[in-house]
Amino acid sequence: MAQYQITVDSEILHHLFLKDSKDDGVAKLLESVLNQILKAQVTEHLSAEPYERTEERQGYRNGSYPHKLTTRVGAITLRVPRIRGGKFSTELFARYQRSEQALVLALMEMVVNGVSTRKVAKVTEELCGTELSKSTVSDLCKQLDPIVTTWNARPLQDERYPFLIVDAMVLKVREEGRVRARGALMAIGVNQEGHREVLGLMLGDSESEASWNEFFSWLKSRGLCGVDLVVSDHHAGLIRSIRQHFQGVTWQRCQTHFLRNLLDATPKAWRGDLHARVRACLDAPDPETARILVNRVLEDFETKAPKAMSILEAGIEDAMAVLSLPEKYRKRLRTTNSLERLNEEVRRRERVIRIFPNRASVLRLLGALLMEVDEKWASGRKYLDMTEYLEWRKSKEKPQPKVTRIS
Repeated sequence: MAQYQITVDSEILHHLFLKDSKDDGVAKLLESVLNQILKAQVTEHLSAEPYERTEERQGYRNGSYPHKLTTRVGAITLRVPRIRGGKFSTELFARYQRSEQALVLALMEMVVNGVSTRKVAKVTEELCGTELSKSTVSDLCKQLDPIVTTWNARPLQDERYPFLIVDAMVLKVREEGRVRARGALMAIGVNQEGHREVLGLMLGDSESEASWNEFFSWLKSRGLCGVDLVVSDHHAGLIRSIRQHFQGVTWQRCQTHFLRNLLDATPKAWRGDLHARVRACLDAPDPETARILVNRVLEDFETKAPKAMSILEAGIEDAMAVLSLPEKYRKRLRTTNSLERLNEEVRRRERVIRIFPNRASVLRLLGALLMEVDEKWASGRKYLDMTEYLEWRKSKEKPQPKVTRIS
């Protein structure tokens, strides 16, 4: 380890021991010591003192530039030496950069986990001895942007996704001086290996058909293919977009949302009985049995809950679409609950922020969270064992008709 001769100015010592502001004195002392170390290190680097003429000289000094550092004892300014035709480097900065990177990563993790930038600024003030504004914390967290953007735009060309679950949530975003409601569109796919993946996140102006069309076109441009079943709630624009972009694919209406809509239209006296009867229809062993049970429900509740029966008759076929699949796959594909649970994690953080300052902050926070969840899913247990499904799908494929040529 190199040893350096350090001198301390008497004025600094006077300021340190006799003045009231001891923290400022410690910062000045640290600044003086580190600047002397920099001068000694550049002398070692050049093998010559200032203005010294020797054959061992490796270069020439070219002044210095200020470099501000925030430390636990306060802000200090270092005079970093310049060298003509070269670059001066020191282990002093390398050590600080490692500490700074650790601090930035900690700040990012705090923000992603739902801690407000105001609270992060207070914590940083306690750690570093100086106040960081909310905007400074936000600027530091912007370093997440390229990481999140790369992940969110990754190609999907190496996989087929038989099952697709889509949903949206409304967030408040400040734009052009006004707070506007925006839709965060998300998609989860189950690949042929049985693992779940977060396929993408997009912020739309609303949950309109146009927004969903843009979202699905973007997913397909990245390589989304092999979809057999799409699970979603009954949003008119979403349904029209699914039919446009996934023609011939089975659509499963989320049973949780369907039952909620059905019971909202049912008189309170009959809700418990109707819920049990419709639940039995949705849990039937096959579509034929389900339709028999549905007809009985329609007959029994036609006069008791006529509005609910209209909803049941119009939506039951879509709600029990999963009954055409092998039984072991029905439970996890009959609702959007897996995506709803992910939305709850987002909501927990969104309640802290309440209003996002801009669109980029939405994609930054939600994208970082979804990326973390996606990594856990990729390294965790399979969501579904796809062996039986792939065999079942192969058996359902229609053989190509033979073409007889007439000579």
